[in-house]
Amino acid sequence: MQTQIITIISEIKNEPDLAATLTGASDMLNDAGLDSLQLINFILRIEDEFEIEIDFDQFDMEHLQSIDIFCDFIQAKSA
Repeated sequence: MQTQIITIISEIKNEPDLAATLTGASDMLNDAGLDSLQLINFILRIEDEFEIEIDFDQFDMEHLQSIDIFCDFIQAKSA
C-alpha cells in the first residue's frame, strides 16, 4: 500500500523522481509538496484506488503527517 500511495503522489505531482525520495516517514505536505488542489486530486485517486469513501468530517490533517500514518488511516477505512 505504501508503494502504491507513493506512486500516486508522484503521478499527481508529475514528478517521477519523487517516488525514489519518499518513504513511509515522509510528510505528505512538506516532503511531497502537495498543494491544496493536488491534495484534493490525491484524495479522489485514493478513493478510487482503494474503493473507499473518505468523510472529510472524520479526516484530520494529522493523517498527512507521514505516508505510514496515512496508510494506517486507509487500512482502517478499508476494514
